[in-house]
Amino acid sequence: MLGNHAYAVVADDGSNEADLSHGNRPIDSRDISVVIPCYTSKRLPSITAALASIQHQRFPPHAVILAVDNNEALARRLEQMFGWVTVVENERLRGASATRNRGVEAVTTKYTAFLDDDEVADQDWLLELSRPLVETDVVGTGGKYNVTWPSGKPRWFPREFEWVVGGSYAGLPTLTTRVRNVWSGNMAVRTAVFRSVGGFRADFGKRGDAPQPEDTDLCIRMAASGGHWMYVPTATINHSIPRSRVSMGFFVRRCFAEGRGKGLMANNFDSASVVGVERDYARTVFRVAAVRLCSLTAVETAQGFAIVLGLACAACGYVLERAQSFLKRATTRSGNITA
Repeated sequence: MLGNHAYAVVADDGSNEADLSHGNRPIDSRDISVVIPCYTSKRLPSITAALASIQHQRFPPHAVILAVDNNEALARRLEQMFGWVTVVENERLRGASATRNRGVEAVTTKYTAFLDDDEVADQDWLLELSRPLVETDVVGTGGKYNVTWPSGKPRWFPREFEWVVGGSYAGLPTLTTRVRNVWSGNMAVRTAVFRSVGGFRADFGKRGDAPQPEDTDLCIRMAASGGHWMYVPTATINHSIPRSRVSMGFFVRRCFAEGRGKGLMANNFDSASVVGVERDYARTVFRVAAVRLCSLTAVETAQGFAIVLGLACAACGYVLERAQSFLKRATTRSGNITA
């Protein structure tokens, strides 16, 4: 019931971790393109840094595509600044999902990798991310998010909730592992499979600062087409946390919003079973909270309270979204019967 960054966990079938990160010969780099969605000129410095990190890859992609969300001025400026990339415009529904889809329309390679415009990739990012794709039953991969806190990490902030700020949280696998889902800002997919399921839901996903688990939704649909996802902790990107996210207020809002997003995802699939992994996660971190609340240290106790608060906010968001959907369906059925 929590953020989409919180659920790259071991697959429900209990598959064991397998160290594939160095055991397979990678695919040919000419077979993979990188898509970076962007939407505002305020992020030009971070866009520049993201592109520089792609230029320094030891496994250089065939092409880099900047997909611009309904901002013609930004698209023209990016074309002038970076003549070596392909710039495309999303002139349809706003949002990261539709913008990524627009970027994939320009992809001509067998594989597509996604990087967000506020991230910097390690030199071996694309090499490591692509390794598991040599296995034909792997539909996609995802990597690790290292977060940096320019203003310092709050002492009350629990390691298990770093997904709130876009980071890989405590408890993730340390070896390349089969998972249910990965995250859209550090992801590689088989382009044909991505297209066959319609890509990201254009009406579902992040718009501005309002998040929804579009990546979890995509991963479930792509896996249902036949195949599975792999989490690759050696495929690392670095994500700097803005000061606006280093507050209890943001923590509460983000947990509530992600709970609503998971509720909406369950509505999309018309099944509560799609959030089974989230329930397992909630039970696990609740036990962690109980231990920390019994601690004699102020920091551990504060983190325990934060975990309980985060779980409560996410649960409220999830229940609210599910209840609204139930009432809407009931009203529609009642109206149809009356008619």
